[in-house]
Amino acid sequence: MSRIRVLVGTRKGAFILTADGKRQRWRVQGPHFGGWEVYHLKGSPANPERLYASQSSSWFGQVMQRSDDGGRSWETVGNQFGYEGETSPHLWYDGTPHPWEFKRVWHLEPDSADPDTAYAGVEDAALFRTRDGGKSWQELPGLRRHASSAQWMPGAGGMCLHSILVDPADPRRLHVAISAAGSFRSDDAGQTWRPVNQGLRSLHIPDPVAEVGHCVHRIARHPSRPDTLFMQKHWDVMRSDDAGASWHEVSGNLPSDFGFPIDVHAHEPETIYVVPIKSDAEHYPPDARLRVYRSRSGGNDWEPLTSGLPQKDCYVNVLREAMAVDGLDPCGVYFGTTGGQLYASANAGDSWKAVVRDLPPVLSVEVQTLP
Repeated sequence: MSRIRVLVGTRKGAFILTADGKRQRWRVQGPHFGGWEVYHLKGSPANPERLYASQSSSWFGQVMQRSDDGGRSWETVGNQFGYEGETSPHLWYDGTPHPWEFKRVWHLEPDSADPDTAYAGVEDAALFRTRDGGKSWQELPGLRRHASSAQWMPGAGGMCLHSILVDPADPRRLHVAISAAGSFRSDDAGQTWRPVNQGLRSLHIPDPVAEVGHCVHRIARHPSRPDTLFMQKHWDVMRSDDAGASWHEVSGNLPSDFGFPIDVHAHEPETIYVVPIKSDAEHYPPDARLRVYRSRSGGNDWEPLTSGLPQKDCYVNVLREAMAVDGLDPCGVYFGTTGGQLYASANAGDSWKAVVRDLPPVLSVEVQTLP
């Protein structure tokens, strides 16, 4: 029977939860790196025991960690992305007279075929890649030096590169999303990039139909349909059927089209999940009722999923990295909250239970389906 490993990054360390395929009884391990912010923790599809973790603090800066035994032990890798010296703010020597400083690694995306290859999205927005298991990282500078970069602006959470999608059919094609710049696509393994934001509308930028400047919160897709992308934007849930070249809104009957995470069912590429919150100023569920919304039609028609979730006096948020699905059948869905709860559904969202309730605020949730 398959097993499930849930990787949870929080403001005070990382936690690893495991269960068998029934997903009823869970073992909780952690905290790893207690007291440190762990913005993202993700496993390699090519080697399930290889995990990467982004560990950071305001004092020591950014540290990259790697485990080769499923999280039982860790080693520091990357030497802070090229900074030669004592642990301190993370500087990247890119050939210019002055080193460029970034704040943290927001998102890690291991390659699906090679456990030694992984991508990292950072704040301020840039993209890095490692080919030696995280020991060294090289920037893909074409993105940060794109002609539009002077127009990129930070969102409320910073100017972060938070989504990285590698086309499973063509690994040279990459999609990334940046808050607040928009989504970008490369067809040559990250050497050159173009904005792919046609159809996005943003009220609070000087040109509401501008090519860049849109605050994208998250993009996702099903691996069987790499040309179909789903986006949770700063207002609006969007869909593209041409690899991002154009987008149309699919918010439909949601109570609010503002939110952060979006994810796709493991076996049904037209089934998507979002967690609406009240507004960009009030980061809690509409009517203080925690509801995941599911569309089985790729958007527009949405149903609330409430069984097992608090339906009164609930004021938590679910951040952009804090939702994931497993590969079992029926599909499992997981999300964590800023209140420290981790909710799990073993039946595609029909019902939920809190696996744990008192973690630090949850920053990221990832899931591995293990043999």
